[in-house]
Amino acid sequence: MRRFLRDNSMSIVFLLMFLAALCGQAIAGHAEFNEIAQSHGDPTISLGRYVVSSEFGSAVMENWQSEYLQFTLFILLTVWLLQRGSPESKELDKAGRESDEEQKVGPHAQQNSPAWAKVAGVRRTLYENSLVLVMTTFWLGTWLAQSLTGVSQYNADQLDHQQDPVSWWHYIGTAEFWENTLENWQSEFLAVGSMAILAVYLRQRGSPESKPVGAPHSATGVEG
Repeated sequence: MRRFLRDNSMSIVFLLMFLAALCGQAIAGHAEFNEIAQSHGDPTISLGRYVVSSEFGSAVMENWQSEYLQFTLFILLTVWLLQRGSPESKELDKAGRESDEEQKVGPHAQQNSPAWAKVAGVRRTLYENSLVLVMTTFWLGTWLAQSLTGVSQYNADQLDHQQDPVSWWHYIGTAEFWENTLENWQSEFLAVGSMAILAVYLRQRGSPESKPVGAPHSATGVEG
């Protein structure tokens, strides 16, 4: 058990922090929802009812879809885009998909390489693009969930103001939907861009996201 915890400590700790933050968001959001309801003379709801509401679902999905979009674009664009001196970038002479030998596929696969890396055709094509394909699927799924919960919340507000509800297609063209969406996107793009350029000059000893402390600023694709 101790070895399992050590070998999987990163994913376990981040999962626990995720669950704690999600629970905290639900509790705080529920309290805020009921405060607003009371101020408007509306009935309050239970925590259980709140966590299955479109209000909570929309707030969660807005963040999830932007995170998956960030990683989808980062994985895909770093195949070709470079940043001199950043450990977040490949080495400057390795832009592109790289050779089969460099990627250890087909006849260049190692004995312990994954089975689909040793074959040719559709299976290898799927496997060598599997990370971005799965991340894209997660992003599209959470974006769709955001839009569906968002239109439900939007129409509830419409009815509260004696206005007609709108269709999903109409909702995804509203300023409210894109304001909420782009608010999250811009923060993700800023975070990735900041990490890429700050890691050129700043260090964190022992972190694979940083270059070795003594590495020159121009060292690219080097991890500590």
